Amino acid sequence: MSSPQIVWLRRDLRMADQPALHAAAKAGPVIPVFVLDQDRAGDHAYGGASLVWLHYSLESLGKSFGGRNSRIVLRKGDAPQILAALADEVGATCIHAIRHYEPWWKEAEDELRDALGDERKLCLYDGNYLLPPGSVTTGSGDPYKIYTPFSKAMLERMPPRDVLDEPETISSPGNWPESDVLGDWELLPTKPDWAGGIRAFWDFGEAAAHDRLDWWTDEVAEYDEGRNLPSEDITSRLSPHLHWGEISPAQVWHKLKDKRSDGWRTYAKEIIWRDYAQNVIDQFPDYPRESYREYDERTLWRNPNAGHLIQQDLECWQKGMTGYPVVDAGMRQLWQTGWMHNRVRMICASFLVKHLLIDWRFGEQWYWDTLVDADYGNNGVNWQWISGTGVDSNMFVRIMAPLTQSEKFDAAGYIREYVPELAGLSDSEIHDPPDSKRGDYPVKIIAHKEARERALEAYKASKS
Repeated sequence: MSSPQIVWLRRDLRMADQPALHAAAKAGPVIPVFVLDQDRAGDHAYGGASLVWLHYSLESLGKSFGGRNSRIVLRKGDAPQILAALADEVGATCIHAIRHYEPWWKEAEDELRDALGDERKLCLYDGNYLLPPGSVTTGSGDPYKIYTPFSKAMLERMPPRDVLDEPETISSPGNWPESDVLGDWELLPTKPDWAGGIRAFWDFGEAAAHDRLDWWTDEVAEYDEGRNLPSEDITSRLSPHLHWGEISPAQVWHKLKDKRSDGWRTYAKEIIWRDYAQNVIDQFPDYPRESYREYDERTLWRNPNAGHLIQQDLECWQKGMTGYPVVDAGMRQLWQTGWMHNRVRMICASFLVKHLLIDWRFGEQWYWDTLVDADYGNNGVNWQWISGTGVDSNMFVRIMAPLTQSEKFDAAGYIREYVPELAGLSDSEIHDPPDSKRGDYPVKIIAHKEARERALEAYKASKS
């Protein structure tokens, strides 16, 4: 009988189009393993919302393996040490895994390769992106830093590789190693249980991802216009499924590639943006922690750690109590569901860094903890884009006007859903309620004109 093959699972929680599982199933009995290694990532350990999604995704995948007379072995601790010891225990000759590009996972892959020595192998596969990060280069062979030429080069190489079917057979080892019990990890909040909104908003797992893609196939044509309308929410909501690897971008691309609409063309560029973000962190591993452009951070940003009034401003933003209805609706949707409409994400992020002049890294960390699709590459790249500090970013002096954005993109229904204090106001009033009709809803934390002038002055001073 062939020796057991370990499949190291991370953000690739699916059965189909899973290259590591596919290769392992051909080679011998399969032992799928997920190691919860929270210490390794430091300040980017899984946040609260991510842990909720992880619990239900692992639960769903475990049932899928169970239907194939298999199971997932759960362990907690240092991933390379645990995997190497497990390989010794079961006599595995190879550990199969899909490559990950977060710096702590790249480090773990190197440590595991060393720990396995010469007798056992770490076999890595590409499968979480359309093309392997670093493989799309300029004419001189350098990686792209700017999105637009990167996107054009990507489109020239599409479609991506063919999709792999779920393995026909998954053999089990003669003896299963011991496993933790998922519930014992206590990934779900209990005191209090704040995850009810997330459970109500989402279905989890591989089957749910494909159900969502089936729905999206009929809706994607409307995406070019609809993506900006939070009240209608014509968005795929595939982002957490893609992030956790419950579905692959290749599966999404092949499902939609024959569409002929502006909506699909726009959506295709956003799938490519996922690849772009990974290419950025592959070049600049600390990008979600360090600004790319040089400026005087002490002059530009108001540091919440330096004064309680600035900390109060940050907390008002986090709680959705800024007095700007579309901002507050977005921040409340984020807390309630673990997700935020993409147009509103930009409005809320811009408000933090330009209206409140709070360092983008405080926003990055809040999104990291509260988003179910919190992705190291995407989160860092998007925050540096909106703050004007990134390798390819919006200009800082382009300051979004949230009240104008709210009215332009008809956010009235969205505000009524997430800011119920204002639900009785008319469409003409709800975007910028008069003080006499705000009731218990707060007044603006700062006027837009005042915030804009302050931001421009601070930016000018930071560059001098």
